[in-house]
Amino acid sequence: MPEALAQTLLRRGWFIRAGAETTYPTSVAKFYLEQLRRFGFELADKRILLFGYGGRFDLAIALLESGAAHVVVCDQLAEPDHRHNARLLSRFPQYLDKVGGRVVPNEAQITTLHNDIRKTYGLEPVDIVLSNSVFEHLRDVSGIIEALTRLTHSNGIQIHRIDLRDHYFKYPFEMLRFSAKVWTRYLDPSSHHNRYRLWDFRQSFERKFGQVDVEILHSDPEEFERIRDHIREEFVSGEVSEDAATNILLVARERKLAPSEVCSWSKVREDF
Repeated sequence: MPEALAQTLLRRGWFIRAGAETTYPTSVAKFYLEQLRRFGFELADKRILLFGYGGRFDLAIALLESGAAHVVVCDQLAEPDHRHNARLLSRFPQYLDKVGGRVVPNEAQITTLHNDIRKTYGLEPVDIVLSNSVFEHLRDVSGIIEALTRLTHSNGIQIHRIDLRDHYFKYPFEMLRFSAKVWTRYLDPSSHHNRYRLWDFRQSFERKFGQVDVEILHSDPEEFERIRDHIREEFVSGEVSEDAATNILLVARERKLAPSEVCSWSKVREDF
């Protein structure tokens, strides 16, 4: 399906369901707050990067209402949902403005990015990076992690909820039956599904962070075992608990310093 058509159906709520951040922003904000506190972080006065915000400002506003100092919303594909955001203006005039007949964020509190995060420079670093059901759609996972890491303070934290299911959700492991050639040429949806498994994401983040915690939020071992003989070996680790995971929470901390940062810190120590 062409991406433009998919976005139209999504906006109108026809056939394609919006993600949790769009549908239940308050509950998602509560979930993020709970996770931050669990890992010893507070939201108050922090700069947040909301990666893949879906075009609606509800979640950014919910985070600001919870004490965040500033929220950067980033989405290369989804344009602002002007019709929906207009309905927020009367309730949250402190965060939104009306310019040229359209509702836009107050730039002092919400920054919008619709360009490639890998080519974004000059943005003030953030303390917290959040995403929900985004990483399974990325084509360049390593490049995105590199870019997000560059934008994260060394003492910051990233929290990503990742949906590992085939997005024809009735059959969560169906996509693992096909070769890369068949999947890419015939079956990969317009939103793209990279088919990364739990261990792929963990290893990718461990290259950039000293502490990476992965929690399995949901799994379906019965369904996995039912079609195990049809799943390609590259998608099987041998650990059924990980192989059958359908939804995970990945928390990355202790950002590893880039070589240039190590050199800069060594120079500071020498001067001292």
